[in-house]
This record gives sequence, C-alpha cells and structure tokens, in this order.
Amino acid sequence: MGNCHTVGPNEALVVSGGCCGSDGKTYIVGGWSWAWWLISDIQRITLEIMTLQPKCEDVETAEGVAITVTGVAQVKVMTENELLGYACEQFLGKSVVEIKSVILQTLEGHLRAILGTLTVEQIYQDRDRFAALVREVASPDVGRMGIEILSFTIKDVYDKVEYLSSLGKTQTAAVQRDADIGVAEAERDAGIREAECKREMMDVKFLADTKMADSKRELEMQKASFNQEVNTKKAEAQLAYELQAAKEQQKIRLEEIEIEVVQRKKQITIEEKEIDRTEKELIATVKRPAEAEAYKMQQLAEGQKTKKVLTAQAEAEKIRFIGEAEASAIEAVGKAEAEKMRLKAEAYQQYGDAAKTALVLEALPKIAGKIAAPLSKINEIVILSGEGNRVTGEVNRLLAELPVSVNALTGVDLTKIPLLQKMITPQCQTAM
Repeated sequence: MGNCHTVGPNEALVVSGGCCGSDGKTYIVGGWSWAWWLISDIQRITLEIMTLQPKCEDVETAEGVAITVTGVAQVKVMTENELLGYACEQFLGKSVVEIKSVILQTLEGHLRAILGTLTVEQIYQDRDRFAALVREVASPDVGRMGIEILSFTIKDVYDKVEYLSSLGKTQTAAVQRDADIGVAEAERDAGIREAECKREMMDVKFLADTKMADSKRELEMQKASFNQEVNTKKAEAQLAYELQAAKEQQKIRLEEIEIEVVQRKKQITIEEKEIDRTEKELIATVKRPAEAEAYKMQQLAEGQKTKKVLTAQAEAEKIRFIGEAEASAIEAVGKAEAEKMRLKAEAYQQYGDAAKTALVLEALPKIAGKIAAPLSKINEIVILSGEGNRVTGEVNRLLAELPVSVNALTGVDLTKIPLLQKMITPQCQTAM
C-alpha cells in the first residue's frame, strides 16, 4: 500500500527508498509520484527565487582604502537532475533561511576577495564590471551546490574616511574647471555661432521671405485659378441646372401638350361622332325626304319640260314645213312673176324709168300680199322691248330693208327711183 504525492512547479519532490532495498532517488518537478508506506521516503525542496543582500564592511582595496560594499543577488535551485541532485545533497531537509545563509556566506567571501584586487576608482566608477566579475568568480562554487546566480548588482559603495568624497571633490573641482573652460569656450563658440546663425538666419529669413512671397503669390494665383474653376463649374452647374430645368419643363409641357392633344383628339372624335350622328339624323330626317321630294319635282319638271319641248318641236316642225311649202310656192310664183317682169322690162325698156316705176309699184302690193300671207294666220305678234319708241324703230327698219329685199327679188333698185328715194331716206335716217 502507499500514497500518490503531487508537487507544483515551484517545488521538487524527492522520492527515495523502495522495494527490495533499492537506493535509487526520483526527482519530480511539477508532477506526481507513488510512494510506498514504510519503505519510501518523501521530501521536498523549494525552487523559488531567493533574494540575498551580501555586505562587506571595511574591506581594504588594492590601495589599502577601507570601504563598505553592499549588493543584491537573486539565486535559485537548478532543475536539471544532476544539479538538482547536488542541491538535494547539500540542502535537503534544511529550511530556506539556512540555505540563504550558506549561499550568502559564499557570495560575501568571493566579494571580499575581489575587492582586495581592485582600486576604489575601479569599484566606484565601473560597478557593472565589478558585479559581472563577482558573478563570474562565484558561479562555479555555488554551481557545485546546485545553485544558479540569476543576477548580482552592486547596491552601494561608501567609506568612513571620506575618500570617496575627497575623490569626488577633486573630480568635482576638475570637472568645475573644465566646466568653466568649457563654458567660456562654449560662450565664445556660441557667440561666433550665434553671429553665424544670425547671418544664416537672416539669409534663411530672406530666403524664406522670398519663398513665402513666391508661395503667397503662387497661392494667390492658385486661389484665383481655383476660384475661376469653381466659378466656371458653378456657372456650368447653374447653366446645366437651368438647362435641365428647362428640359424638364419642356418635357412637362410636352406631356401637357400630349395630354391636351389626346383630350382634343377625344373631343374631336366625340364631335365627329356627334357630327356623324347629326348628319345621319339630318340625312334620315331632312335630306332623304328632301331628295325624294326634289327627285319627284325634278321628274315632274323634266316630264313637263319634255312635254313642252316635244310640243314646241312638233309645232315648230309643223310651222317649218308649212313655211317651206309656202316659200316654195312663193318662190315659184316669184320666179314666174320675175320672168314675166323681165319680159315686160325688156318690152317696156323703151318706156324708160317711168315705166319701170309703174311696174314696180304695180308689183309691190302683190309681193307684200304674198309675204304677209303666212303672217295672216298669226293671231298676235308681241315685240319685246323695254322702250316705247322701239316699235316705230322696228317698222322704220323694216321699211329701210325693203329696197334691199326688192332688189334681191326683182333686180330693181328702189333707191334709184326719185319718188321712192324721197320716201325711204327719212325713214332710214329715223331708223338709224
């Protein structure tokens, strides 16, 4: 039977003993192990860092000056099995205080030995080298104990004979002297440098002012250019806005016009339909009856016209035939009478103009009777004239044309007969 033992990472567990008289040891860091009752031994050793403050008082240096040195060291037990075994051999079963005391005495011994080989100036001025030398010398000894020196620093160095202060005064005086010289030289150099700097400053200032003026001028020109571009863009944007607004307004107006056109088309369509309806209504109620009545009247008028035309044509044809027959008879009689008169004229040529006149006068009533024979059948002759004296004019004209007709029928020129010439001439003048 036995127990299971565990250990944290800041401790090391040492298990020794076992069955059959085994003398082996097991080192466990941050783990667990089994231990038998009665035959196994369990021990622990700390692995935590231990802080030591070694101090060496009135230790003489290589120059015989007694000084006191204090330091700070950080040490811990190493965890490698072999080195951990060395530490267990030296410190297992001891307390932390006892372990610190052993390590502290070792470090102070090495510190005293090293102080005896160095001067005060080397120790005081180069503390890091001094601390490194202590670590270098002490590490092998404490390492054989299984202890590792993590760090070692010199905390303080002082003495009781004021050697360090005197050294400091001398150094201070030298430093003060060098400082005064340095200050004077620095002031001199500073004055020279100040003048040079002022000159350079003025040059730089003039150059900077020139560049500033150039930059300002370029800036103003750039601003003017930018303002011009901005104003141009603003104007373009304003024009584009106005143009777009005009386009939108135009589109709106076009839409309104289209709406008005559509409405007008619809109104026109409605009006056309109303006109068609009215027209059809008028055609049905007025035109058709009027056309029927007009057609009736036209047919009646055409019938009356045709009747009258045919009647007039028949009457005219009748009169023409009668006239032609009578004219033929008169022509025959006239020719016979003319032949008779020619013979008489030849017979009476010897009688002269008086006989001819007597002959013509004798023949005239017969000719007038023959010519007036067709007119005797006419009941009434109407002479259309808007003036009252036209009848007399017509009669005179007929009398004026009578000699011509007689001349054509008989060959006798009545105008050459003195008696008839006196009768005809006033009538011709009146007719004219």
